[in-house]
Amino acid sequence: MELTRAPDDAAAALYRRVMQELARARIPYLVGGAYALAHYTGIVRSTKDFDIFLRRADLDAALGVLAEAGCRTELAYPHWLAKAYRGDDFVDLIFSSGNAMAAVDDLWFRHAEPATVLGQSILLTPPEEMIWSKAFVMERERFDGADVAHTVHACHERLDWARLVARFGPQWRVLLAHLVLFGFIYPGERSHIPRWVMTELVGRLSAELGTDDGEQVCQGTIISREQYLPDVEAWGYFDARVAPRGPMTREEVERWTKAIGETH
Repeated sequence: MELTRAPDDAAAALYRRVMQELARARIPYLVGGAYALAHYTGIVRSTKDFDIFLRRADLDAALGVLAEAGCRTELAYPHWLAKAYRGDDFVDLIFSSGNAMAAVDDLWFRHAEPATVLGQSILLTPPEEMIWSKAFVMERERFDGADVAHTVHACHERLDWARLVARFGPQWRVLLAHLVLFGFIYPGERSHIPRWVMTELVGRLSAELGTDDGEQVCQGTIISREQYLPDVEAWGYFDARVAPRGPMTREEVERWTKAIGETH
């Protein structure tokens, strides 16, 4: 079964060429984005780009292979994203997430699922990692909560719930928020979420009620790079993305912030 509405001929040719060149060079990659969503949920939508996921350790080799194949390549954002262009069409080469929290690692590949995209036999990003990365996208112009809810709805019986909970680590409240919303969205299917998952996460929440960690830190920047800028730029809060608390350097945060206008 083909996934998503077919792109135009030029875009499809680029996407197919990228997959073929990476496979020929034996560079491991996964297909994600709208193609993975369609596979897991049946929701088909048009897409203007093509998302390839790979380990950071394989990125330089992938960019070299695609440059030799005639693509213009760039490391757009050193903490998570590169691109390969041909004309007006492009492919995103993703090795982490915009907040640098969801780095592509071996588990993405260990639990990947086979599928066919544009006639190519490929592996898709696992639903657990798709939920993990999408759960943090809560911008004014884009909110991926519906994708999270639809993936949970479609895949609840097959999800590795223990791995999903572990993926969120100290950001477990983000997962809990989405699961609470799931119960609101689908009141007749709250049992899709295992009782132990909700008991575990609500237990963590209960243990923290009435407490704080004493730090003036804003974690809102982890879920929106724009909407919590007043907190870190004017109100004196520490940006939770920045080392040593987070995975990003100040320079990476500044570059990602400057790009807000370009990506709207």
